[in-house]
Amino acid sequence: MSAVKPNGMRTFLLIWFGQLISLIGSSLTSFGLGVWVYQRTGSATEFALISVAAIVPSILVAPVAGAIVDRYDRRKVMIISDVCAGLSTVAMALLLFSGRLEIWHIYLSAVVSAAAGAFQGPAYGASTTLLVPKEHYGRAAGLVSTAQGISAIVAPALAGVLITIIGLQGIMLIDFVTFLFAVGTLLLVRFPSPKSAVVAEIKTSIVADMRSGWAYLYNRRGLFWLIIYFTFVNFTFSIVHVLLTPMILSFATTEGLGLIISAMGAGILIGSVLMGVWGGPKRRMIMVFVVGIMQGVVMIVSGWRESVLLIAAAYFAVFILNPIINGSFKVLLQTKVVPDMQGRVFSTVSMLAMAAMPVGFVLSGPLADNVFEPLMTAQGSLAGSIGPFIGTGDGRGMALMYVIAGILTLLGTMVLYLYPPARNIERDLPDVTPDEQTPPDAELAGVETLAAVPG
Repeated sequence: MSAVKPNGMRTFLLIWFGQLISLIGSSLTSFGLGVWVYQRTGSATEFALISVAAIVPSILVAPVAGAIVDRYDRRKVMIISDVCAGLSTVAMALLLFSGRLEIWHIYLSAVVSAAAGAFQGPAYGASTTLLVPKEHYGRAAGLVSTAQGISAIVAPALAGVLITIIGLQGIMLIDFVTFLFAVGTLLLVRFPSPKSAVVAEIKTSIVADMRSGWAYLYNRRGLFWLIIYFTFVNFTFSIVHVLLTPMILSFATTEGLGLIISAMGAGILIGSVLMGVWGGPKRRMIMVFVVGIMQGVVMIVSGWRESVLLIAAAYFAVFILNPIINGSFKVLLQTKVVPDMQGRVFSTVSMLAMAAMPVGFVLSGPLADNVFEPLMTAQGSLAGSIGPFIGTGDGRGMALMYVIAGILTLLGTMVLYLYPPARNIERDLPDVTPDEQTPPDAELAGVETLAAVPG
């Protein structure tokens, strides 16, 4: 079978479709295993640990993954990543069939899949720059978000039906077939790979490549602080978003909670399709500031009133913009970072973004239970001052956390706007071309500069 030559969006669309099918399969298995764990243990902690196992390895592996992606054929990296994740699923299925599946096996599988994803994600993102014409970067980013939105909506509903018909074993079999489909699409195409000047001329080590990724960002201050801003916003959102369920259930029914979650999913899907068709705004930094303000307002609104409809409408609005801002940020990276550094840069960004999530998860519960909820009881210390505005009683401490997180998000957005290198990044930081490379001396100078930075 002859390979398909790269041809604009056609090659990308073939890869995208394969990844979409694989993502749906993975989501089916993730849902099914989550149900299996909870039914057998009845423990929310055991259930939550699966999410931790699926995040932490990605954070730890990300720096190495970025260096590997920039050194080797990105198509092969994606194939190997898919194969590793597929074999992990097969191992789980065999253990389940033999009746020997244990909880720790699932944790181990989550670790393997997360580590594989840490390589696959940057390889996919960095390859898009070489496969897709520059004018279609935004549409490509929108399509990637669309795949995630489709999976988030389709997989849980489909898994709920399939698990009663074919069981968890059947779902795992479907997942493995989707992995094979994704690998098959990758075998049909070829990726144009940039020749890394560092690898070809200086033969740096993996560690030096990892350091150079940080240095590349640090030496472009506008880009560096933009990434720090996104990490900060991700943290403020994570620390309260994990409390959404208990906060809503403190004054509403499970149907009300379902309405809000459905509004989020619908917003993501609509925003993803919009980004895929439109391609995003020309002035992408304006979108960053607009969404930052909206996200802050949504968090404040969520804590301000006990209204399911108001919160659902607010989340729907901000989640429509979420794929657009994520796509715009991805396009900024693709247009401002030279191709032979994109694997390292994407991995660094992913590591920072994901690192904020478990920190927020760990802090949110103790802060809510031990600090804010007691403060907002009818006899709490803040009942007389803040209570008249947001109310007192169960859930109002978590509501106050939402308000504070929203205010911090607004302040962070304001600070970023007042920093000229970030505000004017589109004007001041020149675009790169797909065949442009980082000069070896500049990259090494960046490593030396980074080594002198405290921390």
